[in-house]
Amino acid sequence: MTSDPIADLITRIRNGLLARHASVQIPFSKIKVEIARILKEEGFIEEYTVTESKPGNLLEVTLKYYGSRRDRRPVITNIERVSKPGRRVYRNRKDLPRVLSGTGIAIVTTPRGVMTAQEARRQRVGGEVLCYVW
Repeated sequence: MTSDPIADLITRIRNGLLARHASVQIPFSKIKVEIARILKEEGFIEEYTVTESKPGNLLEVTLKYYGSRRDRRPVITNIERVSKPGRRVYRNRKDLPRVLSGTGIAIVTTPRGVMTAQEARRQRVGGEVLCYVW
């Protein structure tokens, strides 16, 4: 049991990219699936699937790379946790961050669900900033 499951998801993805793995397996939770959905929609990962296993379900994330086989580089340059259990970071719709002038994304949890900061601005809602991805 981890005290911060979102940080665990981010760390597993980061470690999988550094080790050049094709995919990583993460313990299942609904918020992790929503984060994976956003990463897929924004083109940062190839695919995600939920696999049923005995101790608990697993979320399998297929990582995305670019370049030739020898020079392949991960699409995700960096992924960083913002709001932590000891320090929550909330922003209203006007103060939602733009990551690297729009090159990256900020993932936000709002009363209307988990979405990118750009989508939250469009829907005129603020919320807790979970992580930055670029």
